[in-house]
Amino acid sequence: MPMKLIRFGPPGQERPGIIDADGTARDVSSLVHDWSGSALETRFLSTLTEATISRLPAIDGDSRLGSPIAIPGKIVCIGLNYADHAEETGFDLPSEPLLFFKSPTALSGPFDPIVIPESAHAVDWEVELGVVMGGVARNVRAEDAMSLVAGLAVANDITERAWQFERGGQWSKGKSADTFAPLGPWLVTPDALPESLDLEIWLRKNGELRQDSRTSRLVFSVSRIVAYLSEFMTLLPGDLLLTGTPRGVAYNKADPDYLKDGDVVTCGIEGLGSQRCAVHAAVRARSGA
Repeated sequence: MPMKLIRFGPPGQERPGIIDADGTARDVSSLVHDWSGSALETRFLSTLTEATISRLPAIDGDSRLGSPIAIPGKIVCIGLNYADHAEETGFDLPSEPLLFFKSPTALSGPFDPIVIPESAHAVDWEVELGVVMGGVARNVRAEDAMSLVAGLAVANDITERAWQFERGGQWSKGKSADTFAPLGPWLVTPDALPESLDLEIWLRKNGELRQDSRTSRLVFSVSRIVAYLSEFMTLLPGDLLLTGTPRGVAYNKADPDYLKDGDVVTCGIEGLGSQRCAVHAAVRARSGA
């Protein structure tokens, strides 16, 4: 059954929900503790029915939406996975998926602020297709990979470019600040999407279209990414994979217009909804008297 999974409530107090076939958001906390771990296994999700969901209490329409999954065990990212993005950033197209990690604590909601850390001055945007695992993947074949995917979501791989390239050569440190991974608004099960996963993907900064492509242009497909990663590590239910961004980031421009306080970033993917995040400068902590 096609589903949209959500989490709602104040930060740190989110509860699991589902948007039913009529578009009503319903509280499923009586069925699952949270959208994480075993609750995201495809075999569990397949047991949920419209009849069961329709009897659950509706959610207040004014409720905040958080990330559609709880903080995962790991966030694994694929870099330079659109040929036009590799070209614009000045890198060669990888012959194998380029792998790095993002701290799970970077996860935030789809309408939460993006906070620029005090020492940051080159914060960039990267809209991406996010993939959440729904099974244990260990040396799986590409043709079996989608059966282990719980769902897909809009992600923004926010990146501090100076930290990424000028602070020791480790990409993860430029990717992992708090609020650097807005996810959602919901997690959509694969059966709600075309098998080709040929979806429009876009991002606007202050209303100006900056990224516009299709997920079918990924160099390495979702199935191939899952199979590839599973050769090197075990992927678990709830793990989040970020699949790469298309052309249109600020980095490597003659005059890069990195994010600043007051900017607004909107982004989305066809069939997966859209995000809207205001950009805030970090509030400097005051020392006590």
